[in-house]
Amino acid sequence: MIESIISFINKLIYVPDSGMVHPGLPAGWVAFVFFSMVVIALRYTFFAYSSSENVNSFHYPIFNKIIKRIVTRPWILISLRLFAAIVFLVVIYAGLFGTPIPEKNIATVLTWTIWWSGVVISIFFVGSAWCAICPWDAIATWLVRRKLWKRGNKTSSLNLRVPKILRSVWPALLMFVGLTWLELGVGVTVSPYATALMALLMVVLATISLAIYERKAFCRYFCAIGRTIGVYSTIAPIALRPVNEKTCADCKTLECYHGSLDSGIDNTTNAKGLANIEPCPTHLVMGSLTQNTYCTSCGACSMSCPHENVSWQIRGVADEVIHASRTTTLRGRVDEAWFILGLVSLTIFHGITMMPYWEGAIQNFAYTIGDSGQLLTSFSAGMLVSMLIPIILFVIAIKLTQQLIKTKEEYKRIFSAFALSILPLAFTYHIAHNLTHLVRESAGFWNVVFNPFGINALPLGMHELHMRHMNPLVADNIIFAIQGLLIIFGFWLALRIARQRLYQIENSKNSNNFALIPILVFIAIISFADLWLLMQPMVMRM
Repeated sequence: MIESIISFINKLIYVPDSGMVHPGLPAGWVAFVFFSMVVIALRYTFFAYSSSENVNSFHYPIFNKIIKRIVTRPWILISLRLFAAIVFLVVIYAGLFGTPIPEKNIATVLTWTIWWSGVVISIFFVGSAWCAICPWDAIATWLVRRKLWKRGNKTSSLNLRVPKILRSVWPALLMFVGLTWLELGVGVTVSPYATALMALLMVVLATISLAIYERKAFCRYFCAIGRTIGVYSTIAPIALRPVNEKTCADCKTLECYHGSLDSGIDNTTNAKGLANIEPCPTHLVMGSLTQNTYCTSCGACSMSCPHENVSWQIRGVADEVIHASRTTTLRGRVDEAWFILGLVSLTIFHGITMMPYWEGAIQNFAYTIGDSGQLLTSFSAGMLVSMLIPIILFVIAIKLTQQLIKTKEEYKRIFSAFALSILPLAFTYHIAHNLTHLVRESAGFWNVVFNPFGINALPLGMHELHMRHMNPLVADNIIFAIQGLLIIFGFWLALRIARQRLYQIENSKNSNNFALIPILVFIAIISFADLWLLMQPMVMRM
């Protein structure tokens, strides 16, 4: 029987006629993941549920003391930001003036193979720490504030309040869709020049936003990368939190929110914290902070706090998102729900475009509708359909759930409440997909580092491509194991959150387990789609 299952799974794997591709997940691992998902689904559908699961958090006094000393020393953060900014400027120069060969130019290799893949994977371990050293924000801040780290002058920005229509993550979602269209449709990933222009655009947008609006509106509302990192970091096992919650509860001055001023200029007292520190760029109060979503880990709160009561803390993996699903029953925001749904759709679409048959399918469609040139119309249509399918399925699942539980709650509130349950599906597949790029396409990276502009460089020959394909940085079996376990973990976490959401909405210990079926089916469809994409051979990006 097992041999028959393996044989059936192998028939689902597309075998390209030619071309250099990355191998997909073997049938054995696919079968293991599938049966694991079946067991998990049965457990959450047919067995009694209890909401008394504990939230684990870990407090290590020695660890907190060391970290606290680090996060209250501005020179450490400044050094990291300077380094990131220098590397960023090298990328800009290389993209504009270096070789157009993408695999030989540090602009494309570092941006798309190392940076973006590495950032998504690193979120699992360090949360939103990348935002703390983001070169876009750092350069914009230095240009507008004209100071390395201290509070800028009041006249350095217009400090206008962000219009109400923009005070959401809809702008970030639209930017994410636009960047994806440029990345995959226009082909920015294989053009050093276009990569440099896109990077410059992000700096320009961050600078204009900082010069016009109060605090850092770009980071809070507009930046697609920052909002993606923020949402994903709710699953990370690390967070910036109060050392002692009572200290925050008793605080009257709230330097973490307002920042700190020199006592000679203002009545603000800052016995232990540093003076002239910027306020929280995303309007957060440390004492009431429960989620990583909008924290950029900038260090302002930790440096300004007079009680030195802010530090990084370790907690269980995904404890925050699980805890949030228990304590914020129906308080989810519609814009955040749509952003999560957009992440699910766009991550799947990224995987589809890496399939060997994608280019041929788009070309055939373009021929049918008379599209020519860069085939942007055909690509846009394919992108739209790929995004709409998960959205339509989720809308239907929530509508069916509403009918089964016979609740009086508004549809959009149930929509927002269950959106958090699908976040792990996007995050785990995003890591699994990017892992392949990182370990298989970063071979030869140091050669590019020593010749970042690709002077006298030639495109990779077939032998070099073959060696890169056959010799990843990590053994194939390890890659496959990590990818398989990620899909299982995402499926389990999604169902766990969905079950808690359902329990809260029904508000009954005798909740109807079968009301979970619509959202379970949606989670299963997305998980199987992710699994199927990982099974297929994937075209090398460069």
